[in-house]
Amino acid sequence: MFVIAHPDDESMFFSPTINYLASNACNLHILCFSTGNADGMGSIRNDELHRACAVLKIPLQQLKILDHPNLQDGFGQLWSHDLLTEIIKEEVTNHDIHTIITFDNYGVSGHCNHRDVHHGVLKFLQTNSGRNIKAWELVSLNIFRKYFGPVDIWLSILSVKQHPSKVIIINEQPWKSFKAMAQHLSQWVWFRKLFVSFSSYTYANTLNRINP
Repeated sequence: MFVIAHPDDESMFFSPTINYLASNACNLHILCFSTGNADGMGSIRNDELHRACAVLKIPLQQLKILDHPNLQDGFGQLWSHDLLTEIIKEEVTNHDIHTIITFDNYGVSGHCNHRDVHHGVLKFLQTNSGRNIKAWELVSLNIFRKYFGPVDIWLSILSVKQHPSKVIIINEQPWKSFKAMAQHLSQWVWFRKLFVSFSSYTYANTLNRINP
């Protein structure tokens, strides 16, 4: 189960991992904690995420998008870690989830919602250790590596060799990442097109095993 904050997180950041797992017939779920309604386009972005999941081969019945009054999109919108933990526990139980993939402590861009999602997952793991759930976090890259595009694959490989708790997943279908992100038409403005073109997250994901 991918645990994300906003519609388009799956395409902008996690698509190499999603493509890899989908191509290996893994049963994928997405839990998205908001509709991305910061600009009043929550219903539009909800529909866009459904279209992106169709491109990424994630069954639409295994996509859950929340519109909780205490989990609204926006900088400065602090999300309760206890509430996040409660919702994650419910989804894990209902769908027999054994692996979670989410943001790390910095959340790629430093967005407070991304970081709160990480802490919600971490608290779930700490309070449910008996479930033996595996969890992985997407490693945030520094500003230089973040825009190296496919060149960063080699730097990621070197980094993983030095840290046995990390794995690198290379995107063998970057065109699918572009197509998925293009479904988010409300967000598909010129600077995001540049981001997806040059972002290292389009071409590879480095995942670190979370040790709660």
